Amino acid sequence: MSPVPSGLVSRATDAVTVAGFRLGWSFIRRMPERAAYVLFDRIADLTVARGGGARMRSNYATVRPELDDAGLDALVHEGMRAYMRYYCEAFRLPVLTPDELALRVRAEGDAPVREILAEGGSLVCFLGHLGNWDLAGAWGAVHLGPVTTVAERLKPEEVFTEFLEFRTGLGMTIHPLTGGPPPFPLLRQAARRPGLIPLLSDRDLSRDGVEVDFCGEPARMAAGPAALALTERRPLFPVSIRHEPRDGGSWGIVITFHDPVPVPASGTTRAKVSAMTQSCADALSGAVREHTADWHMLQPVFTKDLDADRLARAGAS
Repeated sequence: MSPVPSGLVSRATDAVTVAGFRLGWSFIRRMPERAAYVLFDRIADLTVARGGGARMRSNYATVRPELDDAGLDALVHEGMRAYMRYYCEAFRLPVLTPDELALRVRAEGDAPVREILAEGGSLVCFLGHLGNWDLAGAWGAVHLGPVTTVAERLKPEEVFTEFLEFRTGLGMTIHPLTGGPPPFPLLRQAARRPGLIPLLSDRDLSRDGVEVDFCGEPARMAAGPAALALTERRPLFPVSIRHEPRDGGSWGIVITFHDPVPVPASGTTRAKVSAMTQSCADALSGAVREHTADWHMLQPVFTKDLDADRLARAGAS
């Protein structure tokens, strides 16, 4: 039997992926909310049972070194459920009214943010992959002000397009990280208008990031938020998000706006960006250690893991 061409396998896999996302958006949003959460809990349990979550376990072991194997197993199980909860909520987001959004979100430390927006200003937010950032963005667009952000281009392209339309439909302005105009000049324009610019930054996608101490280990994080805030002289807020249970078996989120990071009085631009990014990493470190299962990082972020992955790829080639 002749082997199946790799391109054909790839196209078939992409078709299944696209069909799965479209099924989610059309079917999951019509399910009773509690039943939808139960379904995604089962998907998470099956994923872990089949050996999924290896990178999550590695990241959790780094930030929670005091845990033994049993503790890590339990945390990965909880973290995978939280990760699947994100998708469950994302599929259901388009049908939520502004009042329903308000019921699902509780904000902490948002008084200075509201003051900046009320004065017609803008602010940059340094986010980690914590909780449900799409729910946070939708809530912010409705209850705070215009939201502009950047999205990683997903594969297959149809899935990226679906997510782009989904997030735009929630009231957010989305610029692709790649495959379009450079996003930084567009973000600079947004910073000159009232609104929020939340950027997922606890993983460096540009290969031009900043090495920081994160939970006691060297890691690489995006320099963009600090560079944008410094260039446009806008405040930079670290933001963490966590889930919290609601009555009736559903979930909401808590958005915590940490204190804005100080701008160093002296030093080069690069040094200032590095110091501000470290301040953001410090704020997220506390949140990740306290609410580890809400940190949905299924990619390498620590320098030791990035180096190991590069060596493995080099060996394979």
